[in-house]
Amino acid sequence: MTALPERIRDLAADPTASFVLIARDGGVELLTGDVLDVDALSDIPLEGPGGPREVFAMVPYRQVRERGFEAQDDGTPLRCLLVAQHESLDAAELTAALPAGPITLSEGGFDISDEEYAGIVEQVIAEEIGRGEGANFVIRRDYRAAFDADDRTAALTWFRALLEHERGAYWTFAVVTPGRIAVGASPEAHVVAREGVVTMNPISGTFRHPAGGATRASLTEFLSSTKETEELFMVVDEELKMMSQVCSDGGRITGPHLKEMSRLTHTEYMLRGRSRMDPREILRETMFAPTVTGSPMQNACAVIGRHERSPRGYYSGVAALFTPNDEGGHDLDAPILIRTVYLDEGRLRVPVGATLVRHSDPAGEVSETHGKTAGVLGAIGAIERDHAAEARDDDAPAAARLADDPAVAALLASRNTRLADFWMQPQDAHAEGGLTGRSALVVDAEDRFTTMLAHQLRHLGLDVQIAAWDAVTDAVVDSADLVVAGPGPGDPRDGSSPRIARMRQIVARRRTAGAPLLAVCLSHQILADGFGIDLVPLDSPYQGVQKTVPVFEHEASVGFYNTFTARVSPGITRIGAAEVSSDATTGDVYALRGAGFASIQGHLESILSRDGIATLERLAAHALA
Repeated sequence: MTALPERIRDLAADPTASFVLIARDGGVELLTGDVLDVDALSDIPLEGPGGPREVFAMVPYRQVRERGFEAQDDGTPLRCLLVAQHESLDAAELTAALPAGPITLSEGGFDISDEEYAGIVEQVIAEEIGRGEGANFVIRRDYRAAFDADDRTAALTWFRALLEHERGAYWTFAVVTPGRIAVGASPEAHVVAREGVVTMNPISGTFRHPAGGATRASLTEFLSSTKETEELFMVVDEELKMMSQVCSDGGRITGPHLKEMSRLTHTEYMLRGRSRMDPREILRETMFAPTVTGSPMQNACAVIGRHERSPRGYYSGVAALFTPNDEGGHDLDAPILIRTVYLDEGRLRVPVGATLVRHSDPAGEVSETHGKTAGVLGAIGAIERDHAAEARDDDAPAAARLADDPAVAALLASRNTRLADFWMQPQDAHAEGGLTGRSALVVDAEDRFTTMLAHQLRHLGLDVQIAAWDAVTDAVVDSADLVVAGPGPGDPRDGSSPRIARMRQIVARRRTAGAPLLAVCLSHQILADGFGIDLVPLDSPYQGVQKTVPVFEHEASVGFYNTFTARVSPGITRIGAAEVSSDATTGDVYALRGAGFASIQGHLESILSRDGIATLERLAAHALA
């Protein structure tokens, strides 16, 4: 076999050669083979002439259309490398074989100015989050520059820089194919499936190390941030929706942990569950990470389409490696495509985004995109002629791992006191009770919190199916022992919305028939409207907010994701056939119940609902009584 330096030079010099370099799990791997572009995830050819074969795939953001979600289409291909040879390399030998030296950037700058981006942030907070379209959204912009090297040499040079200087990445990689070249260091495994165990790794919050490295004091300030904490909890909720869809046992949470990289630190949780699904289907059902899109996912895609100026390409998609296993199937390892540089004929693009929540400060989000860009440029050792300070390697990490600091570890661990025990432990079947054997239909109003609701209802012994609001028939609505009318985005007063109109029909149909009904969040508001209770926007949206509220005879710690509320005069406890449980000061209605129905404004299925499963059991039992 040709010596490694010559092989690397040959691959770099051949414009038709396709190869992938991956540094993971302490080693470096080289994948070579032919390229094939396919239309859909199901078309990824995992079976070859001789049986199962290994395939590496670059999955663009536009594939989210396979889930029926919106995406601007720029034609970025779902590109597969059909792996003919997979080698493990000596990291030191490979590093020595790769080109070295600084590559100078010029003409650098963002495609959207700081002022324009700050305006977009303000608009999203006011018009999207403020009007109930979702809890958080990630809006990106692109840093662009020219560089003075050919694309393949630049990619290998920057891959070497990452091998030498980056730490903490889940994957460090270089993907080199004709017309599509990328190099990066992703901190986040989006989804991994091995031996029937599915793992997701939600990461949020970005702490850029100050000059001289992070310290206990600077990191403690970051970890104490309300915005950072809420961001992480919201993305964990969103990824639990996905886990509940693909895993029979929902998903167990462990963490939180620090993800310490060379110039940045993030916070993360790990989610694990079991699944027998085809890995391509697992990937399809988990497109894409809320950390780079938003929540709820379907509406996040629409918001991205309304506010981003150009298509995303591969940004926020995944790099996916499908590897044959001993059971005759395939394992899946798929990191998110972030902290990645895309190269095209002497130009580079670095997409970066900020997570916008109700507490976001436009100037802070602008700064976050600058910090992320500087982190990428610094990591690859790129030198920008006009802004060399941003790429200077003067913010090295502290010598000791701050995660090992007792004060930092205690601050991280304290977060779990706010979370539901249900999701922090194995979710074995509930002891048989009054709900066992009953059937439940959960109607999805475009918020996949319904998958978590369904999982909890199954835990309580019910036989559950989920149906979309625009697909469920009246006959199916009528046949279930219990209908759970689910949550969703938007204004509950908007009768012109087909989704709101259909949810009104479903709620009214069950009420008219006297058939058991449990209404959640949006559907709770619709039920309240049917009793003549006023619906009003909150002065400040509750998106990822934990409150302890009265739910009839019990005080319950519940997570809220709502922009609108049903409201009565304080002290009102009954309206018509409905018993009302409300805030003693504001009159905001937290729950309703009556003969054959119950409702709740909060999300009992959320990780923020410490009393969620017990409250859900009581309300479902009341509706079915």
